[in-house]
Amino acid sequence: MTFQITLQPAGRSFDVQRDEAILPAAIRQGVGLPYGCRDGACGSCKSKLVQGRVIHGAHQLKALSVDEEEAGFILTCCATPQTDCVVEARSVPGAGEYPVLKMPCRVMSINKPAPDVAVLRLQLPANQNLQYRAGQYIEFILRDGDRRSYSMANAPHELGSPPAIELHVRHMVGGKFTEHVFTAMKEKDILRMEGPFGSFFLREESSKPMVLLASGTGFAPIRALVQQLRHKGSTRPVTLYWGCRRQSDLYQHDWCQQAAAEMPQLSYVPVLSEPTAGDSWTGRTGFVHQAVMADFPDLSGHQVYACGAPVMVESAQRDFVHSCGLPEAEFYADAFTTEADKHG
Repeated sequence: MTFQITLQPAGRSFDVQRDEAILPAAIRQGVGLPYGCRDGACGSCKSKLVQGRVIHGAHQLKALSVDEEEAGFILTCCATPQTDCVVEARSVPGAGEYPVLKMPCRVMSINKPAPDVAVLRLQLPANQNLQYRAGQYIEFILRDGDRRSYSMANAPHELGSPPAIELHVRHMVGGKFTEHVFTAMKEKDILRMEGPFGSFFLREESSKPMVLLASGTGFAPIRALVQQLRHKGSTRPVTLYWGCRRQSDLYQHDWCQQAAAEMPQLSYVPVLSEPTAGDSWTGRTGFVHQAVMADFPDLSGHQVYACGAPVMVESAQRDFVHSCGLPEAEFYADAFTTEADKHG
């Protein structure tokens, strides 16, 4: 038994199997919907149910409140249709462009540029062509079936030979996957992964100036976006803000400075929230999204791409829209939800 989902205003329809949520069915059929975590925690897939009935699986109230649900909003990642439905949702051209593949990958290298950050390079199988958009993510499939999501830090043209993706992993104390990365993982280990996922990538049809906003290892997909902009020869003005606690957390500071030196349209602004006396820091301090607001009190003509801790992403979206005039539709985000975020 299947139900039909019709998307407005695009007018596109697709089928959903019984007991299947709307978003996985859309991904399976190459239909571009907005989404992030696929786990009811980030709210990126929030859409309006115009007609029909759904049942929601477990989700965070911060992603969809009781009031929003009563007003007819749904999270497509965990909304299972009970009837045919009409859903009002932004179409994301390109989100379903490339097939989602499962494949093994081999650990080529593990570097630790900061005490709690590991940069992994993972070799892809030569016989499987992983295609993705800069900004998207893959999921590791752990032995017990659990999954962990990480964004590619290199754009597709930077896969190299042999092809390899770069991931930036922050050590979460007690984390099932990150503890393994920091204590037991070694070169030549084999991991299983699936991807690409996510609707966080450049809207290249726009000519608007851009703010790229990262906190912590949220820098990873932002790095891929910078590579993509350089590769495409984009002339759009770009300001990259990277917020961290201490200077040592800016683990690819030199890379950012080099990119800004090579790209005339790119400015780089690092911001530290808790610099220590030993940092001898003379740069910007405070919350990174507030640094953006100080520099761009009027964001009405900009696009913003934000990635990092959910509290940063949520604060930036709220304040940029309400205080700086940023159009809601021009805020693109990928909140790095941890397992604690998902189950908190």
